[in-house]
Amino acid sequence: MFQVITRNSSLIRLLAPREGVLVEAVRWRKSRNDPKAKSKLGRIKTPPPFDPVEMVVLRERFTEYGLIMRALRLEFKEEVLRKRYEEEVGSLAEERAKQEEDEHRALMAWNQEQNLHMRMIRELRVQKEMEEAHLKKAEAAVFREQALEEFVRLKEEEIIRLHEESKTFITLENLDQRIDEALDNPKNCNFAIDKDARVVKRTVLQ
Repeated sequence: MFQVITRNSSLIRLLAPREGVLVEAVRWRKSRNDPKAKSKLGRIKTPPPFDPVEMVVLRERFTEYGLIMRALRLEFKEEVLRKRYEEEVGSLAEERAKQEEDEHRALMAWNQEQNLHMRMIRELRVQKEMEEAHLKKAEAAVFREQALEEFVRLKEEEIIRLHEESKTFITLENLDQRIDEALDNPKNCNFAIDKDARVVKRTVLQ
């Protein structure tokens, strides 16, 4: 009926028949199939002696104890049920309902105060955010205006510079004059310089 598991317990559990009871062997215990120890072969188990009078007394005391405990449990249960009934339908129910109503009214008043306080804080925050946004918008407009003025000034300076440089441009009107000036004033660009960018040698124009 009983089977002992030594190793590979999972495999043995799978292969064991369903009607058998699996008992796992413990190292410090004998299995059910081991014989009785030699030192206990002649041992006869005898029940401990008892006094019949003492047994009667103990039985009476146990019976009395059970009756007393049952009476106490019933009394406590009755008291709990009576308190529950008074809380639900008795005078305590009205008092509790009144306390709950007063507590609800106080909580609603506190909630209203908190709502007003949070509303004031929210309005101040929104007003401050609007002022900051307006200030940032004004600063951005001033910055754009300054940037536009700086751009216009740079363009005007560039136009003036280009106008001054255009006086030296070679056009069809002054082409002959510029050719004559170049022939009259030849320039020699064939020269050598040192590390300090000073001309140290120049060829002679032919």
